[in-house]
Amino acid sequence: MSEPPIAAIATAPGRGGIGVVRVSGRDLSPVIEAVLGRRLPARHATYGPFLAADGGAIDQGIAIHFPAPHSYTGEDVLELQGHGGPVVLQLLLRRVLEAGREIGLRLAEPGEFTQRAFLNDKLDLAQAEAVADLIDASTEQAARSATRSLSGEFSAAVHALVERLIELRTLVEATLDFPEEEIDFLEAADARGRLARIRDDLQHLLANARRGALLRDGLTVVLLGEPNVGKSSLMNALAGAEVAIVTEIPGTTRDRIAQAIQIEGVPLNVIDTAGLRETADRIEQLGIARTWAEAAQADLVLHLLDARQTDTAAAQAIERELDHRLAEAVPVVRVYNKIDLAGIEPRVERGRFVAAVETPGAEISTDTVPPVSSVWLSAKTGAGIDGLRRLLLELAGWQASGESTFIARERHLIALRAAQAHVEAAEAHARERAQQLDLFAEELRLAQERLNEITGEFTADDLLGVIFSRFCIGK
Repeated sequence: MSEPPIAAIATAPGRGGIGVVRVSGRDLSPVIEAVLGRRLPARHATYGPFLAADGGAIDQGIAIHFPAPHSYTGEDVLELQGHGGPVVLQLLLRRVLEAGREIGLRLAEPGEFTQRAFLNDKLDLAQAEAVADLIDASTEQAARSATRSLSGEFSAAVHALVERLIELRTLVEATLDFPEEEIDFLEAADARGRLARIRDDLQHLLANARRGALLRDGLTVVLLGEPNVGKSSLMNALAGAEVAIVTEIPGTTRDRIAQAIQIEGVPLNVIDTAGLRETADRIEQLGIARTWAEAAQADLVLHLLDARQTDTAAAQAIERELDHRLAEAVPVVRVYNKIDLAGIEPRVERGRFVAAVETPGAEISTDTVPPVSSVWLSAKTGAGIDGLRRLLLELAGWQASGESTFIARERHLIALRAAQAHVEAAEAHARERAQQLDLFAEELRLAQERLNEITGEFTADDLLGVIFSRFCIGK
């Protein structure tokens, strides 16, 4: 049984030059004839009035009919493009629903048009998610990467790995069916070599996906330190605008101030926090508590110090507290500010930190505490700010990779890491003296399933519901 037809306003709320009402379903001829008073040629823009029930015009605009299966959803799709006033669009939507009552036309749920495109094999799941990511992109680089995912670059890379796993599984399964054949399968079929190449390509894909996830989700950077070390000045310097109040009075910043910025297309959410010190002021104490709460949730922490007095008891206490409160893999950068007053040249000293992507295929080591990197700069004059920006990208694991990055989500990273673990387990079975081909084959099967989760060939219905519910209505 086919799904009932759906309709929604497909343009953003508010006033605009153009507004669109979209309809999708199995047969939309009753709606077309009632609202337009005539049939429409396929995939041609037709200008005319949109008719009310009494025959009067609700609006004048363009109507386009996309017959199935050559449409966005794979069903018949009707788009009515009129003027973008909220009232006229609501009138038009109400008229469309009224005209389609006999065929069960109803309002669309969030993401339901794209969900139907997925269910009708017009898009796979990674491409469907890229639709929402393209709409939500906060930087030009993120938008370009989402477009590449929508065009199928990410999916094609996943499918290529799946095909190679299937080929290897086929050889293994054939050997299991004929155990009497006295043949060293792993040597004869170059199974170890094939699996090693799959592992290397999977690592490269995971590295690229990490960059795509960084473009989508951004990086949370928390500024903390004693009062008057220049946290607000540094935030203003990074943002290129006066977003935080700067005074000589200690304790000026008492609550978090967040500012979204971008460096080379990578979004960063920079958070300025209350200065850390002993105080009897109840309001300031609350601000300090929030500072530590923000630090605990950060992807990266900048500990600001005055370059003229870097080894104070308060600074040492902050260092100890950072060691205690932060997760091991969270990088900390010591930022020595006010070098213009200390007579020091700007410079960057990089610790041997473990970056998310140092080379294609590199892994994050969660067992190593990243040694602290240091930056000497002046937030007031701007000296050394560019060095800090470059260091932030390095610590984030960002590598400029031309036009090869596609957008990715945390669920994609989880699936890729799980597939990688299964491939490594298969390699371990291949190295065993007594080759356990049944276990080898099972690990290959599990790796394939985890990769198929990315594109939707193997995905739970409840996960689909979560994914598409986060889309806007009309998309």
